Amino acid sequence: MTASLSPHDPPAVPEGPQPAPAPAHDLRTEVRQSAVILAAVTVSGLLLGLLWLWLAPRVPLISDGKAVYLRNSEGEQAIGADGVFAFLGLGFGAVGAALVFWFRRSGGIAVVLGLAVGSLLASLIGWRLGVWLGPTSDVAAHARAVGKGVVFDGPLKLGAKGTLLAWPLAAMAVHLGLTALFGPRDPEPVPHWPAAEA
Repeated sequence: MTASLSPHDPPAVPEGPQPAPAPAHDLRTEVRQSAVILAAVTVSGLLLGLLWLWLAPRVPLISDGKAVYLRNSEGEQAIGADGVFAFLGLGFGAVGAALVFWFRRSGGIAVVLGLAVGSLLASLIGWRLGVWLGPTSDVAAHARAVGKGVVFDGPLKLGAKGTLLAWPLAAMAVHLGLTALFGPRDPEPVPHWPAAEA
């Protein structure tokens, strides 16, 4: 006896609509969008620096001709400058993450990386710009220039360097939350039930 050489039956094709095949992932497009996000977020650090300079409380100093002192030793202006920077960073991070999610809802690791790195660079730029545009850091020269007994503003400083992370942390948290709530979902798999044998 010889065995039948007939081909096997073709596999059963499930009935019903099939999910569309996923589009080919274009890594170059994602990297290009990430670079645009990184650049846009980084440049917005200039606005952070200007707002920090404008809103941060000034630290009043006074000189007796020999040394420079705080005009009010119980003042909290230095802590206030850190707080203003942190709150601005949180606000910029939240708004930036929402805009990135709005325009690039499909996300991707490159987009998130661009947002994170851009946020950190923007925070650094805002800090350095505020210090650079603020009162001089050469307190002794400033005291000699204004004269004995004259109150003048101390340099704008960021005492708690950890506040530099307010922007990137807020950006990551808000973007993650928006992605979890409103991000695209993978289509549910269509269950395939084998046909019952007669």
